Amino acid sequence: MESLLTLLIFFPAIAGIFGFMIEKRAIYAYGIAVTTIEFLLSLMLWIMFDGTNPGFQFVEHAPLVKEFGISYYLGVDGISLFLIILSTFMTMISVIGLTIKEDLKNMIITILFLEMTMVGVFAALDVILFYIFWELSLVPMLYIIGAWGAKLRVYAAVKFFLYTFAGSLLMLVGILYMAYLYHQTTGTWSFAIPDWHALPIDFTTQLWLFAAFFIGFAIKVPMVPFHTWLPYAHGQAPTVGSVILAAVLLKMGTYGFVRFSLPMFPDASVYFITPVAIIAIIMVIYTAMVAYAQEDMKQVIAYSSISHMGVIVLGTFAMNSEGITGSIFLMLSHGIVSGALFLLVGVIYDRTHTKMMREFGGLAAVMPKYATIFGIMLMASVGLPLTIGFVGEFLSLLGFFKVSPILTALGGTGIILGAVYMLSLFKKSFFGEVTNPKNKNLKDLTGQELAALVPLVILVAVLGIYPKPVLDPIDNSVKHMIVKMDKKAMTQEAKELFVKANSIKEAK
Repeated sequence: MESLLTLLIFFPAIAGIFGFMIEKRAIYAYGIAVTTIEFLLSLMLWIMFDGTNPGFQFVEHAPLVKEFGISYYLGVDGISLFLIILSTFMTMISVIGLTIKEDLKNMIITILFLEMTMVGVFAALDVILFYIFWELSLVPMLYIIGAWGAKLRVYAAVKFFLYTFAGSLLMLVGILYMAYLYHQTTGTWSFAIPDWHALPIDFTTQLWLFAAFFIGFAIKVPMVPFHTWLPYAHGQAPTVGSVILAAVLLKMGTYGFVRFSLPMFPDASVYFITPVAIIAIIMVIYTAMVAYAQEDMKQVIAYSSISHMGVIVLGTFAMNSEGITGSIFLMLSHGIVSGALFLLVGVIYDRTHTKMMREFGGLAAVMPKYATIFGIMLMASVGLPLTIGFVGEFLSLLGFFKVSPILTALGGTGIILGAVYMLSLFKKSFFGEVTNPKNKNLKDLTGQELAALVPLVILVAVLGIYPKPVLDPIDNSVKHMIVKMDKKAMTQEAKELFVKANSIKEAK
């Protein structure tokens, strides 16, 4: 299909517009039908994708503003393919798991518009198009938190918007200067990402441009010290908001590093490896300790999310195929596992209207199915071998080990700390006596909740045991990117790092 990517991007939005005409009693079924069709379309993308071709496929190109080189330019490679599938899959799961009764129609329409922006970010190969989808994604999430959130929802929504919008403005400055630089160098205007990848940039300019893009992406991840918006957003957001935020929106930041920062500014990326790694390690250790100190179950998972994103950043800046491939796989794994954990917190909150661990205890005896799935997701979160969490964490840390064994050892402590706070949460909530009399007759997982959670459990096991079908296309595109980074690198430090990591030898 020539226009499969266009269909994938705009189908949810068009369905969202038609959603206004659907009766309220049919809107839930309509939402499931639309998101399921969208997910099946993304699977078609994977089926038709040539895993041996590391370049962009399903390319669509049409000029929009010819004078300035702005075009409607779409395409996917191994790096973006599975992030699109993650977006469509987690959107479908979040709609299946919806328990909101108030204004359900507007919620489902908002989710469909959000899905359009997420797929658009990962499919866009024109920087202006990318930026439009990037900024548009803020609006539905702002609405989801602000309209359906908890008591401090307006504060959390505004804080989320201001933080991420401020970072986006800095990135916009970098984008405009990059376009000016391209025009000065080539005599023509272009906003095509592949053109920008090939543009030679002197070292000093790379440093400044890297900083402009880095801050925009770092706020989205979010990296310390820009992380303070996330616990508020998760704490106040409804379950569906937390699921999509953790599963997909945060990945836009780390995707930005891989798509923009590394290939466009390879010398600056190598120059900043140590500072970025130190920030990532602070993310891993500091937020893990904060997670352990939380009494609110949802806040534990929110801070845990930041800690895991630190490992992703570490793998991304390993500058070798193991690390970058591992970080992209960990984006998928973290999306599935954190999404499932937020769904599970939503389940218990719907029944008890509290997320405080002191209110629980002995839940395993009352809700055995719930406890089993929570336990599986918890093990995947701490990176237990044969679960999806292990593959990405192992490869990310293995990749960075080639750069610095000492920093990798410090980053690896996050796995130990993760086991401490997650097992502590499990022990307090699920074992021992049922201390709260209200919890003695809690209902176990319903058919609707199982329909949302069981597919996630299956993925955690299947991709933990056999990740090859996903890893191979990612790895091919990553190696292709590293070869281009090596060719573009000007400093001796960058060239030595690429040789030391053996990435170039493997790729060739």
